[in-house]
Amino acid sequence: MILSIIVLVLGTALLYLFTGGGTLVDCADIVVGLALLVTGGNNVVSGASNIARGMGVSELVVGLTVVSVGTSAPELVVSIMAALEGHSAIALGNVVGSNNFNLLVVLALSAVLSPIAVGRSEFRRDMPFMLLCSVLMALFCNDFFTQGGSADGGLGLSRLEGGIFLALLIGYVGLLIWKARQEDSTADAQGGADLSVGMSVLLLALGIAALVVGGKLVLRGAVDVATSLGMSERVIGLTIVAAGTSLPELVTSLVACRGGHSDLAVGNALGSNIFNVLLILGVSSLICPMPYDITMNRDLVLMVGTSLLAFGMIAFSRKHIMRRWHGLVLFVIYIAYMGSLIMS
Repeated sequence: MILSIIVLVLGTALLYLFTGGGTLVDCADIVVGLALLVTGGNNVVSGASNIARGMGVSELVVGLTVVSVGTSAPELVVSIMAALEGHSAIALGNVVGSNNFNLLVVLALSAVLSPIAVGRSEFRRDMPFMLLCSVLMALFCNDFFTQGGSADGGLGLSRLEGGIFLALLIGYVGLLIWKARQEDSTADAQGGADLSVGMSVLLLALGIAALVVGGKLVLRGAVDVATSLGMSERVIGLTIVAAGTSLPELVTSLVACRGGHSDLAVGNALGSNIFNVLLILGVSSLICPMPYDITMNRDLVLMVGTSLLAFGMIAFSRKHIMRRWHGLVLFVIYIAYMGSLIMS
């Protein structure tokens, strides 16, 4: 408890120094909100996983559905709330910034810590699909196919495009489950729940409540900081909000690498990027069409470009290994990108 309080205080102080102008209350809103988002996401995963196992659902299905959605819960809540309150720049910036963070920080630092051998399925199926999702997002946001989410005819994501994202997500998860069942005969093994039904429901309820409250605090703090500093909501979404909501992926991947499970770091980063686009933007734009500012095209180009760069690094590497210098290059790109955003 004391350690948690110290971390929250230090986090608020560092964010206050970083923003150089936002009030302490606004910075505290963001830090406390992010802490609630991470805690809430973990509780949702634990509670829902135990309920599913208690109902006889296999660990495989739980991992591919409940856990995947749970790790994207912070981004999902913040983006939906931002879209509903008319802050689409924060919602879109959160997704683009989180995807860039996952590739240029999470995957990069994991590779620096321990070279990553990319599995055959990740290389042939997940990486190309992640790249496809990135390209599709760029095309949809710029209205290459349909009119977007702006009432005045401007660019944006429409409900139709949100529905397409969700349809792709359902197909992708279904394919994962089917392939895994084909490859692993133990996938149907069922484990009992670790917690009672009552405790699992309580965890789930507390997790959802923490996500809602945390999402509101992060959104309010981010908007107030952007306003006080004269910064655009796009930059706040791409930096503070995106990095904060991606902390669970960073911690999970680094711990996995230190434990000798570097392949999990790849799956974590790729899966998170796919879910960010298909689930978060799909749900957000289906609920409320999202206007798009063309100034974010530079950030979208970086997202598509780094996805292609990471794929190329692995494709031309012997035995499909992401080496330490690969990770270092990606991380340097992120530092330069953050520098350009802050200077602008």
